[in-house]
Amino acid sequence: MAFRKNKKRLQWLGAGVFALLVACSPKSNPTAYDALQYVDPQIGSVHGRWFFYTPAALPFGMAKLAPHTNAYEGEGSWSPQGYDDRHRSIEGFGHFHEFQIGGLVVMPTTGELKTVPGTLEEPDVGYRSRFDKTSEESMPGYYSVLLKDYGVRAELTATERVGFHRYTFPESEQSNLIIDIGHKQGESSTVTDAFIRMNGKKQLEGYIETYPVYLTFCDPDNRVKMYFVIQSDKEPKAFGSFVNEQQEAGKTESKGVGNGFYLTFQTDENELVEMQVGLSYTSIANARNNLNVEAEGQTFDSVKGTAALKWNEKLSRFQVEGATEADRIKFYTGLYHALLGRGIASDVNGQYIQYDKTIGQIPLDESGTPRYHQYNTDGIWGGFWNLGQLWALAYPRYLSEYVQSNIDFSKVSGWLHDGMAAGTYTNGVQTNFQGLLMASAYNAGIRDFEVETGYEAALRNELEYHGRNLGNGKYDLHYFVKNGYVPSKDTVIANGWVFNFGASHTLEYAFSSYAVGQFAKALGHKADYQKLMTQAGNWANIFDPETRFIRPRYEDGRFIENFNPLEGWRGFQEGNAYQYTWYVPHDPAALIEKMGVDTFNVRLEKTFAESQKSLFGGGREVHSFSGVEKLYNQGNQPCLHQAWLFNYSGKPWQTQHWTRTICYEFYGTEPLHGYGFGQDEDQGQLGAWYVMGALGLFDVQGHAAMNPSFQFGSPMFDKVTIQLDENYYEGKTLVLETRNNSKENKYVQSVTWNGQPVENCWISRNELMKGGTLLFEMGSSPNKNWGVGMPPPSMTK
Repeated sequence: MAFRKNKKRLQWLGAGVFALLVACSPKSNPTAYDALQYVDPQIGSVHGRWFFYTPAALPFGMAKLAPHTNAYEGEGSWSPQGYDDRHRSIEGFGHFHEFQIGGLVVMPTTGELKTVPGTLEEPDVGYRSRFDKTSEESMPGYYSVLLKDYGVRAELTATERVGFHRYTFPESEQSNLIIDIGHKQGESSTVTDAFIRMNGKKQLEGYIETYPVYLTFCDPDNRVKMYFVIQSDKEPKAFGSFVNEQQEAGKTESKGVGNGFYLTFQTDENELVEMQVGLSYTSIANARNNLNVEAEGQTFDSVKGTAALKWNEKLSRFQVEGATEADRIKFYTGLYHALLGRGIASDVNGQYIQYDKTIGQIPLDESGTPRYHQYNTDGIWGGFWNLGQLWALAYPRYLSEYVQSNIDFSKVSGWLHDGMAAGTYTNGVQTNFQGLLMASAYNAGIRDFEVETGYEAALRNELEYHGRNLGNGKYDLHYFVKNGYVPSKDTVIANGWVFNFGASHTLEYAFSSYAVGQFAKALGHKADYQKLMTQAGNWANIFDPETRFIRPRYEDGRFIENFNPLEGWRGFQEGNAYQYTWYVPHDPAALIEKMGVDTFNVRLEKTFAESQKSLFGGGREVHSFSGVEKLYNQGNQPCLHQAWLFNYSGKPWQTQHWTRTICYEFYGTEPLHGYGFGQDEDQGQLGAWYVMGALGLFDVQGHAAMNPSFQFGSPMFDKVTIQLDENYYEGKTLVLETRNNSKENKYVQSVTWNGQPVENCWISRNELMKGGTLLFEMGSSPNKNWGVGMPPPSMTK
């Protein structure tokens, strides 16, 4: 595993860089905390999504460099592709890795020039190269591998918008760099135009235009465009262009599809050839400017060292002590993934591509620096149960930028997006929870975005159904607003996919209505508040009192016939009635009342007791939807709050038991068993859940309440020191400490906050952000008298 090589990180980084780690360690601890040693990017890299494995990148960076094993002419869409730890040959190294964005791949070779990569089954028919896993090194900000077929050592690192390549070639009359721009790469899908040309003897420039699968039904008139400038440190002795296998030596440019470019060098033994690649979504000129600004005066090693510093600073905002090494690896690798996805889309000068294809400009501060960034992103869907809480806790500035980025998008498009790729709509789930995320940021005290403008966009997102489509989401909102629920009804979209998600949409729209209703109340918009809170109760319109399940209903009011609560996809997106019946996070108290507390607890206990047998979802089946027809599915987002519901039903010790057990058993430290077995780790959501679960803090309501709370689970570590951002919070540090903690001692016996007893199984989030120490006394048996007096706040209680 790559983690084992992290033990040698001092050799990789050099003593000087490690000295910088010491000098630049977080202020809360004068002794350097080295979180990098616990991050293993290989974890979960079997069957991973396109954007999952990008080791040579900064937190939230635009340049995300990674090896590809199965990206060339990929399926597009959402399916796992790009890199798979099981594969043993590499087809190139890509630069753009975002939801529905991919392209610009470089491959070093020697000998006969080939311009197609071949296949995993037959690598020799193309330029693919085999490699040994023992030669592979990966850590946050750096990747290296020996390409066995050519004897070339490939190394990658990055700044925010510039990819750095270093290739160590053998002695060869013909050492090649193959640059592919005209083929599908991972999620990019169809390439509609690609252009590359030489600009001087050592520089190339160009663009790639693609038509991703999700644009075909979310934004059919739009395209994704990526720009680049490539700077080599060595002048080639030959060059040319190609279209698939056809090569044209000496040609200085290429335009079309299926195309690319090559550079050929003569190299001595162990000669280095380096490249810096500036990226942009706006123009070649801005790609060049990004390159000039971020690469000026930098070497490969200095960039690599700075990447390590930046990752360590972000990761070390949490400093954990105790538990096992495996627990620490899971924690920091999960945190790493939560900080890796959803990358920067704006240039170093603050320009970015807008929905109407004009160039937007982020306001600049007094020094001429953009005040925030724009971001590409998959939909947030269940991100309020993990990413939103985690970002708000330790990275509030990022959450603020993320929210403002969406507000800017809405000013031009008219709507908040819930999935954006280079200024286009790419809504992956056809809902839209960005209003909820905005409200949760405000409720958490993060308010340095355009609040009133954002509120108006969020309000429109919940109430306005004219002009809705698959791009801005909630295409069926008119049913919810006018009739009180979304009916069971097929919707066939342009590419032939069939949606029938009326029940899950009803639940989701009710939850987001509650969140924006709380936002309205906080801002004093009473009429909006009352309307939205009425909508928040619409979930009850599809609760079947006979079966005591959420049950889809037809447009005429009848519940569907032949109802099987474990049947997947019939009325529920990526789930079933058994899973979605728990989806009333804003009002668990009302759900308990309707279901009956005994039925609620018996059914919830059965959910986890039975689900443990299948590793809390899909067992060992390697498939993104392997748990869709199970009682519970930790590998997907709609279920992620359910283990915490016992706090509401008078059995908090069950939450303590099951959240800890999920952390031990669902999560692993292997490429295959990382996030379940090859399940759907959407841009850090499952990793973030592990972080919150291991901290023993979680909010079922996703901070949607005007005064949010954290409910308690079972803290895993002896001590966690969290560095709070003083620009947002009163406190400097939040310390979570346990006594008598072990794998067996997972039950909370008592809690104190700054020395004062906490009798409830929850605490006000605002109180925690004042800073201090939350101390948990742990034991091997449940304390059934603690935490049962007053359940956490709920909409109706």
